[in-house]
Amino acid sequence: MKKIIYGISNFKMAKEDNYLYIDKTKHIETLEKLNEKYLIFLRPRRFGKSLFLSTLQYYYDENSAHEFEAIFHDTYIGQNPTPLKSSYKILFFEFSGINTDSGMEIIYEGFKDNIKSAIYRYFSNYGYAISRESLNSIKTPTGLLKYFFDIVEDDKIYLLIDEYDQFANAILAYSMQDFLKTVSKGGFVRSFYEVIKGATQTGTVQKMFITGVTPITLDSLSSGFNIVSNISHDEAFNAMAGFTQKETEYSLEESIFKECDLDKKEEILEKIKIWYNGYIFNIKAQERIYNSTLLNYFISKFDYKRCIMPIKMLDVNVASDYRAIMKLFNIGDSDRNYKILEELIQNNSITGEIKDRYDLNREFSRDDFITLIYSMGFITIKEELFGEKYKFKIPNYVIKILYFNYFAVELKRRNNLKIDEDIGTILTDLALGDIEPFDNQLSVVIKVLANRDHMGLEEKHFQVITLSLLSFASFYFIESQPEKNNKYPDILLIGRDEKVPNNYMFELKWIKQKDDYKQMKKEGIEQVEGYLKLDKVKNIPKLRSFLLMGSKDGVEFLEIN
Repeated sequence: MKKIIYGISNFKMAKEDNYLYIDKTKHIETLEKLNEKYLIFLRPRRFGKSLFLSTLQYYYDENSAHEFEAIFHDTYIGQNPTPLKSSYKILFFEFSGINTDSGMEIIYEGFKDNIKSAIYRYFSNYGYAISRESLNSIKTPTGLLKYFFDIVEDDKIYLLIDEYDQFANAILAYSMQDFLKTVSKGGFVRSFYEVIKGATQTGTVQKMFITGVTPITLDSLSSGFNIVSNISHDEAFNAMAGFTQKETEYSLEESIFKECDLDKKEEILEKIKIWYNGYIFNIKAQERIYNSTLLNYFISKFDYKRCIMPIKMLDVNVASDYRAIMKLFNIGDSDRNYKILEELIQNNSITGEIKDRYDLNREFSRDDFITLIYSMGFITIKEELFGEKYKFKIPNYVIKILYFNYFAVELKRRNNLKIDEDIGTILTDLALGDIEPFDNQLSVVIKVLANRDHMGLEEKHFQVITLSLLSFASFYFIESQPEKNNKYPDILLIGRDEKVPNNYMFELKWIKQKDDYKQMKKEGIEQVEGYLKLDKVKNIPKLRSFLLMGSKDGVEFLEIN
């Protein structure tokens, strides 16, 4: 079995060391046919952008011409080379490794050091007799870049920039003021791109490809760097990063299904679709896309000895990346953003527009925020409505769990709550059939929030709170208002494997007035009894069903058979 590309973003290494490589090189041909020379391509974190950028590097680098056949021979572009292959010198900037936790001065120095390293690497690769010491005497990022372009003015350069926005987004998450300083006229990021723009006008930089996650930094630079074409939402590039269904099935056939004689291939394919699939970046695109890094994680962590799925379906490194970028949820009116996310969890969808541009000097609007979380991969297009309106949904189960965890953290932070640190044990007890510890924990949280007048707690809040606490149960699939024979139970907890002793269905009712209790209890019991008659519910093994009656006095669990 070939090795799995997980944590590998170097194309040459992947090919030479016999990694399982999904051929994306046909897109090089498509890119070259475009009229635009300067491109930006945005996708969520951990989506395979860096590997594609490395592919461009080796394809176009004149220094790699001698090894072209060896590393590209079995790819589409190797068998159908374009006129521009191996015809540029490559200047490669990579900005993901900058330390963003120690203040603006450290960020500035990290930015400058990255530029210095890239320039020195270029000089070394292409035979320039310039020492690193000569670069050390230049004090600013702009000074380094100007010095560089003065020396290489006769070169033909393909400029590659990976993760152009990662450090800038980190600045923005902490301080709008600091971010605007870096991208406004005279700011070190703005000045960097203005010099690059100048090098395109002289002809030194002949082509450029930039990757990132959000358009915020680019939009903020627009008046100083308005030369790039954003191809992120073009139908032709929907699958340039990430995996299609066909690519996913090929990856499994060449790995898991080759090593394990499995009777339930379709079951595995269905499960990974739930966990990792769902993205679409143009409503007219043919199919939805898998997060390739997460899929490769699944393949690499599969238990080949026992031929069973990994216990952890989400890599902690990926989760950490997404939680870091969630800090951008606080841009603009953080309370309004929080309500938008609540709406998404409650309704499984939100409606809005994808904006072409941000103006961070003005109010950050609802549609600005929707565009932001769409760019980051926290929502994807569900359907086109009318005009420029879309309905968006959460793409997959990985993102849903990250949302639930986010709400749990926000509930604690916003309300100074004491959620039991041993919530994992409480949920294990729930799985084993002991409801009381979870009942007590949920009641504590509800009592605190319901007795704060400003909360205006309603059933939708009750549902989000319950889901947030349940999200720490990694042994359950948590479904919010799933469709079951055209009926929608509030919450279903389905064990991730048959060893989980109990599955659960919860229907939630919120009691505002004591006089409502009897009627709402009657309605709730009738609803649960109705769900239990549905074929899709009757087929769930080991199912226990509860009506949860929430009020300012806590939560009452009523089991219904």
